[in-house]
Amino acid sequence: MKGFLKKSFASAKKFGAAIQKTLKKSLASVIIFGLICLLVLVYMFKMIVYNVMPGQAGVFWDRFTGTQVDYIYTEGLHLIFPWNKMYIYNVRIQEVSPTLHVLAKTGLKVNLYLSIRYAPKSTFLGMLHQRVGPDYVNIVIIPEIEAVLREIIGTMNADQIYTTGRTVIVKAINQAIEQVEQRYIDVDDVLIKKIELPESVEKTIRFKIEQKHLVDAHTFIVEKEKKEAERKRIEGEGIRDQLKIISSAIPEGQILTWKGIQATQEIAKSDNAKVIIIGGGKDGLPIILNADK
Repeated sequence: MKGFLKKSFASAKKFGAAIQKTLKKSLASVIIFGLICLLVLVYMFKMIVYNVMPGQAGVFWDRFTGTQVDYIYTEGLHLIFPWNKMYIYNVRIQEVSPTLHVLAKTGLKVNLYLSIRYAPKSTFLGMLHQRVGPDYVNIVIIPEIEAVLREIIGTMNADQIYTTGRTVIVKAINQAIEQVEQRYIDVDDVLIKKIELPESVEKTIRFKIEQKHLVDAHTFIVEKEKKEAERKRIEGEGIRDQLKIISSAIPEGQILTWKGIQATQEIAKSDNAKVIIIGGGKDGLPIILNADK
């Protein structure tokens, strides 16, 4: 009996050791498998989890059905299968400041410094992604504006660009904006920060403008003097006619006496004047004293 128990105990001990050994091997496999899954999850995390931040929107692309154009993913956390993809767009108003080099009518090089404010149309973001793509600024906005500016400036000479060019260019840019907005993009504004011509050309144009202003100023002065001379001539004729009428109505030699009486009456009408009139003889003019306030 004792021998049987010893054999049974030994067999059980061997069986337990075998199970323990098997468990150790399985545990190692489980740990290895778990680590592999964790590494895969970490590696594919950015392919599964997409965080759409404020001012952004997402366009979903399915490997089997393509771009989802009828739904835009708004701000927040989104989970997708790793074989699909989400493209994140900035839908806020943004700015790009390109420098365009164009040629004028005479082959003159003109540098245009622009500031373009734009934003994609959120409703049509899927269509924009499908038909244009994320680099829509360099594919649509800048080329459209540049093409219009090259066409309009190519018909202008240096003087026109320097003087009235800005107004004409703004009108051309507005036409370009209409073309761009047909590509699912809103152009808030296009500002012309600077129009730069070669320095020698600018100096020549400035000199011509200054000389033109000098000529205009001289012409203005001459016209002013002519008008002043005409005014004085008319005034003199009026005085002459007035004296003729007075001389015909007043006895000869009494004009000065009459003028003195008129002056005395005008002074007497003043509230601030104190008038004392002393006769200066039979034919003399009145003497006016203390006429100040």
